[in-house]
Amino acid sequence: MGKIIAVANQKGGVGKTTTAINLAASLAALEYKTLLVDADPQANATSGLGFDPASITTSIYECMVEDVKIQDIILNSPNIEFLDLIPSHIDLVGAEVEMINVPNREEKMREALAPLKEVYDFIIIDCSPSLGLITVNSLTAADSVVIPVQCEYFALEGLGKLLNTIKIIQSRLNTELAIEGILLTMYDVRLRLSNQVVEEVKTHFQQMVFDTIIPRNVKLSESPSFGIPAILHDAESKGAVSYLNLAREIAEKNSVALAK
Repeated sequence: MGKIIAVANQKGGVGKTTTAINLAASLAALEYKTLLVDADPQANATSGLGFDPASITTSIYECMVEDVKIQDIILNSPNIEFLDLIPSHIDLVGAEVEMINVPNREEKMREALAPLKEVYDFIIIDCSPSLGLITVNSLTAADSVVIPVQCEYFALEGLGKLLNTIKIIQSRLNTELAIEGILLTMYDVRLRLSNQVVEEVKTHFQQMVFDTIIPRNVKLSESPSFGIPAILHDAESKGAVSYLNLAREIAEKNSVALAK
């Protein structure tokens, strides 16, 4: 059975989609069969893998609202052999309103993804930057959650709210949901503030924090404009190497024998 990992933080600009794309690509590079699910109406993970959201006719939206079979909308990454994508579309914005009277609406994504758990080693969900119904669906479907936190002044702001939401979901919708780890992103070794945030987060959350820290990196910022993950844009860049280390850390934590 594969593992479903949601990448979530309702705070925008923390490197959430960057993490989802590059973690999924790095797991695939290690030869784990990996599926990236774009559950954000902005569809940045879709375009970040080289697909044009405007040309997407069926997406995760149709799976959740119209019960389209999820197997029918899987897109194969043109660049990475072991990586597939469930695309998103701007229509997903309306899903929360359309599903308001649907029974068990919080479990629509779990139902959709259930047949794929035996097909993939890892399923990575890129959540939208909110705590709305689509994010609740993602966390209900997930086995665990990766929480990106940027190494900046407001790093811990909103983290308590997210952890509270996770507790509610654990108690009411998904008792198995675990925190995979807190991932420090946008780290700048030159800034005293970055180092202070790292120390503060590690003091507060201790074992919950990943050993891998993602640095600020030009190649990470550039790669989405080329429609490829950082590992294809520049495999030796600090950003690409860091996400590969994160993928190894997650694989080892889950006792999966590394392919490499």
